[in-house]
Amino acid sequence: MKANKDKTLDRLSRLEGQVRGVAGMVEADRYCMDILAQTAAIRSAILGVEKLILENHAAHCVETAIQSGDPEEQRAKFDELIGLLQKASK
Repeated sequence: MKANKDKTLDRLSRLEGQVRGVAGMVEADRYCMDILAQTAAIRSAILGVEKLILENHAAHCVETAIQSGDPEEQRAKFDELIGLLQKASK
């Protein structure tokens, strides 16, 4: 996670602010469509964070497993990726 840690933390911090903003919108009884527009932006931002973490995992964890030459470690990392992709497609 080291490579993208600062970028990921920055995005998560912005997401935290967005969520607080939506809570404020709900408390202020703002127009539903405005709130939904913000929740859609939050979903998109979450996907961006997931992408950064997945890229990091592939570039470091999976690459290390491949270079190790250990079939069990390689299979474990491959299975992790498949499991994540299956969860994401639901």
